[in-house]
Amino acid sequence: MRSTSSRDVSSGGAPDLFQNESTALAKARAMHSIIDADAAEYRQSLGELIEHFQRLMRETRRLIGRSDRAEREMQVLAQQLAYRASHDALTGVLNRSAVIERTTKVLRTSSAVMIILDIDEFKRINDDYGHPTGDAVISGVVDCLRGIVGEQGFIGRVGGEEFTVLLPGHEPASGAILAERMREAISDSLVVPPVERRITASFGVSINAVGTCFDTAYGLADAALYRAKRSGRNRVEFADR
Repeated sequence: MRSTSSRDVSSGGAPDLFQNESTALAKARAMHSIIDADAAEYRQSLGELIEHFQRLMRETRRLIGRSDRAEREMQVLAQQLAYRASHDALTGVLNRSAVIERTTKVLRTSSAVMIILDIDEFKRINDDYGHPTGDAVISGVVDCLRGIVGEQGFIGRVGGEEFTVLLPGHEPASGAILAERMREAISDSLVVPPVERRITASFGVSINAVGTCFDTAYGLADAALYRAKRSGRNRVEFADR
């Protein structure tokens, strides 16, 4: 009997995956056309047809199952790639490009408070304790932010030790309260051994109306952050506008 994966050598064509089934079907048709065939011949032809049909059904189920698994794996892979393209690998918060995209989208339809924070004297932490400890400090800061922001906004990492928090629809007063809570959480609660000094961060806050572009919202908050750094660090400053 010819293998289902064999290639038609004489014609040089592609392999006929259903050669056996086609042969059985041809025999059944030929038998059906014989008017005076006896019952035994009919039964034999029908039995061969049933056998090959059952094999075909098994193969079809197997191929469908394999296709379904491959599709699920592709969906998972696509989700993983999309996540990696928009999230920071260390902390899991939005990366810079995703922050820009999300902020731009939000400000098209809503006002928003933008907060930029920068870990104070972070270079000294890296220099004194090493980059793994620096990474632990970054992760600890993000944990503090998550505990306060929750579902109220979006956290992003836009630089090595610089982060943004976008609060859609928030009023200046509520933005100020949340920024101060973030500062206190980092300053009063964050401990990362073997760092012995207190870990703090400086904050800049901008209040943005509907239609404000990202560069404006970010630039205003960044200028306020710069003032916080110049004024002694570990403080919250607001944009002039």
